Amino acid sequence: MTTLLIHRARCIATMDDANTELPGASLLIRDGRIERLIPASENVDELLKQVDEVIDARRHVVVPGLINTHHHMYQSLTRAIPSVQNAELFSWLQGLYPIWVGLTPEMVRVSGQVAMAELLLSGCTTSSDHLYIYPNGVRLDDSIEAAHTIGMRFTATRGSMSMGESQGGLPPDRVVEQEPAILKETQRLIETWHDASYGSMTHVAVAPCSPFSVSQDLMRESAKLARAHGVRLHTHLAENDHDIAYTREKFNCTPAQYAQDLGWVGDDVWHAHGVKLDDEGTYLFAKTRTGIAHCPCSNMRLASGILPLRKMLDAGVPIGLGVDGSASNDAAHLLNEARQAMLLARVGKALEPFGCDHGPADMTPRDALRLATRGGAEVLGRAHELGQIKEGYCADIAMFRTDTLSMTGGAVHDPVGALLLCASDNADYTIVNGRVVVRQGQITTVDMGPLIERHNQLAVQLALASNSSA
Repeated sequence: MTTLLIHRARCIATMDDANTELPGASLLIRDGRIERLIPASENVDELLKQVDEVIDARRHVVVPGLINTHHHMYQSLTRAIPSVQNAELFSWLQGLYPIWVGLTPEMVRVSGQVAMAELLLSGCTTSSDHLYIYPNGVRLDDSIEAAHTIGMRFTATRGSMSMGESQGGLPPDRVVEQEPAILKETQRLIETWHDASYGSMTHVAVAPCSPFSVSQDLMRESAKLARAHGVRLHTHLAENDHDIAYTREKFNCTPAQYAQDLGWVGDDVWHAHGVKLDDEGTYLFAKTRTGIAHCPCSNMRLASGILPLRKMLDAGVPIGLGVDGSASNDAAHLLNEARQAMLLARVGKALEPFGCDHGPADMTPRDALRLATRGGAEVLGRAHELGQIKEGYCADIAMFRTDTLSMTGGAVHDPVGALLLCASDNADYTIVNGRVVVRQGQITTVDMGPLIERHNQLAVQLALASNSSA
């Protein structure tokens, strides 16, 4: 048995139902689980002698590990590509598809580790990833193996595109797959990798890419496959105005109606973005407990719009946060994503009709932190084991220093609020399943220097291959 004591934290924000915050408290972790929250008034001198490791947390605010509900990790290879820096969603995709067709298994593994390292350094302990393009022998196994190597809790979603330009879809024909092969491979992945046990490090979900890249038949069959195996469903929906127009033109319905008609609503489904859901769609998602991965930085980067966050939360829609693809953000700092969600919700209120009736209190720092922790746990179907610092829950913890330059003058007043209001620091410690994977601001599981060097080599190689084939 391994034991870890987080000793005398400046503050532990538990994110429990009562929003308990404990100054001076300690946290005992044993074998990947939270065993005890120890109040400041309790003497722990004997315990200090018994545990395997002690982390002095007097200068740290301690929060549950953050949870990322939407990502495309391979896109870290195509950040800041000049030709699409100022594009909206559809033209951005059409500019990048010809590059992504050159992806290799090594590129997916290396880019996955880079993306996960960035997330872990931001205090994120659990991430989903939506890989939907499979050229040159790429498999979702490549991403899963990257997660196992770096030590991140992972929901791997088997994305797919089956409808190319010749069939009225957006992607070029050369990047799509045949639907029987998609379903067969998805079933293999579920049977090989999905672990439904408490505290599992690996989940698999079924994730056809979008209404403009797959058929309705594939959506229906994917839902049947997922429910037959008890796994979750994920796709993109209602991301921007062109997305809405495509759905109306091709299917004569709204995105929410499209999802409902195909069996893609329910508490086992979460959709990325949902920026353009109408009132009827919001009501449907709330009634059916259908989740949304809110990706504020990407939505701003691609000028997709502003999710009416407070309105949806008040209606009862489950919402978590996502950094989205590393080529549409172009970062993967989940604490900063929570900060942006808070700020965008505030300015979004000002843009709504009669927005002056609302104010900054509609999205507080603690509301944003809750989205990044408990919100994400609910959206990924793991609210019973993740998202809180609670006895018996998985020991997924993020620790941020309160004595940094960015926190000075803020943490002295409110260390939890300062996490979201001040500039977003990296975590000093990130703990996944009781294992320290970030220690004093450094990744402990992989050698980052050679990894970054190889990642940059592969990014150049991918871009050059695209230019030579153009």
